[in-house]
Amino acid sequence: MESFKKVASMITPLDKVNVDTDQIIPKQFLKLIQKSGFGKFLFFDWRYDEHENKRPDFVLNDSRYANSKILVAGDNFGCGSSREHAVWALLDYGFSVIIAPSFADIFFSNCFKNGILPISLDEKTVEKLQKETNPIEVDLEKQTITTPSEKIFFNIDPHKKKILLEGLDDIAQTLQYEDKITEFEKNSGIPPILIND
Repeated sequence: MESFKKVASMITPLDKVNVDTDQIIPKQFLKLIQKSGFGKFLFFDWRYDEHENKRPDFVLNDSRYANSKILVAGDNFGCGSSREHAVWALLDYGFSVIIAPSFADIFFSNCFKNGILPISLDEKTVEKLQKETNPIEVDLEKQTITTPSEKIFFNIDPHKKKILLEGLDDIAQTLQYEDKITEFEKNSGIPPILIND
């Protein structure tokens, strides 16, 4: 997992509440066995019509947001099923920050496990950000969002901040304790688990 420090980008305003994981990545696209390749199916039913033509009125089809790395959405983002594919699709598309008033718990946790920074802010601040037409900067170390007119501070759990800053997925976090695990195995009489490189 890549480390996250800061990102500067235009925001993509997704003015919808209760966006569930089935809308983020519809079930028919869950057949891939790797984490990559899901971005082209992100919000598929909103991006495309029944003939797979782009819907001109959907925000991701607006060229102004073509290289955006910051998605600003409504309340309860990522609700529904616990599929991790939803986070994979957002990341593969190019988003590294999602700002919303609230997130579904499992989706929120999956973001940190995959290198996306989810930020919860009050509704008025989110609504103001959705109208921002200039690039903004999100700085994880300083826990700030900087717009042309203001600096917004956000809260984050210190452990979650550390794993993003250091790019530590679950396996990398476990390997930080490899010496202690080896010592425990040695002293417990449990035969060591051999892992082939």
